[in-house]
Amino acid sequence: MRSGVAKKAVFLSLVWILAGCAQTQFFAQTAKRFGSTHKEGGGYKVGKPYKINGLWYYPQVDYEYQETGIASWYGTKFHGRQTANGEIYDMNTLTAAHRTLPMPSYVRVTNLQNGRSLILKVNDRGPFAHNRIIDVSRRGAQLLGFYRQGTTRVRVEILPNESRAIATRLTGGRQIARGQSPIKVAKLPKESVSTENLAPPPGGASVAPKPQYVVQKKLTQRVNHRSVERETPELGVVQTEPVQPTKLFVQAGAFSHFNNANRVRARLHRIGDVWISPVLVNGQDLYRVRLGPFQRTEQADRFLESVIRAGYSGARIVVE
Repeated sequence: MRSGVAKKAVFLSLVWILAGCAQTQFFAQTAKRFGSTHKEGGGYKVGKPYKINGLWYYPQVDYEYQETGIASWYGTKFHGRQTANGEIYDMNTLTAAHRTLPMPSYVRVTNLQNGRSLILKVNDRGPFAHNRIIDVSRRGAQLLGFYRQGTTRVRVEILPNESRAIATRLTGGRQIARGQSPIKVAKLPKESVSTENLAPPPGGASVAPKPQYVVQKKLTQRVNHRSVERETPELGVVQTEPVQPTKLFVQAGAFSHFNNANRVRARLHRIGDVWISPVLVNGQDLYRVRLGPFQRTEQADRFLESVIRAGYSGARIVVE
């Protein structure tokens, strides 16, 4: 009898040990997975061409980038996840996702419907809907004033100096500034100001010292005849500017030959009113095939989907 009890005790002990080992292994594997997908900080990344939903995107360094279009925002679903350059997405910080700009880089996003503008740091890829050009964080949408609407018309402009500076620091100086670009440093020297009260000259009367006023100026130091500027712009400062009413267009494409543009116009005429808009770009005549104008984003979205289904996957919404 005692022998049976002893065997049962040994068996239960072995089960408990094996269960403990399995549990330990489970926690170890869980911690390993958590550690591999939750990195602190991030690096500099441009990236190779990639394909999403049948459309190719070509990341590149473009310090002259400027575009108008529709912005959206993303929040809870992606909060805490890793961004494309290895940072952790926080919907309460001022960041953005862009399809092709270097990561990180800085852009100024201007809401063309209320005049608010804000500087955001690009650290993620997206949006991959044809009708959006940038995804901003939830906090960015709140400050820009389109959190409740979900989308808005925007102008996106890269900040070249600040973007070059952070690229230079994160790549250890391998990203060399071109042309007249300023040299950047991670920290700035601080101005030193001192005052001293001097005795009046012989025969002079003593007067009360006048109040001192300090005027804040942009600190600049000359290094090899180039200026040193701040690497990180001031985030969280909302500026406002007067804006004019804008219109939405769906652009099927831009062509260097009128005949090609006219053929596209003929193919799309059943969708809606299609017209050809000539424009001069870098000394070259281009013929843009467009539908519109539209007053509402939802209406432009519907026509854009129709143009894409007709075979023009590169079609996009333009704000002017």
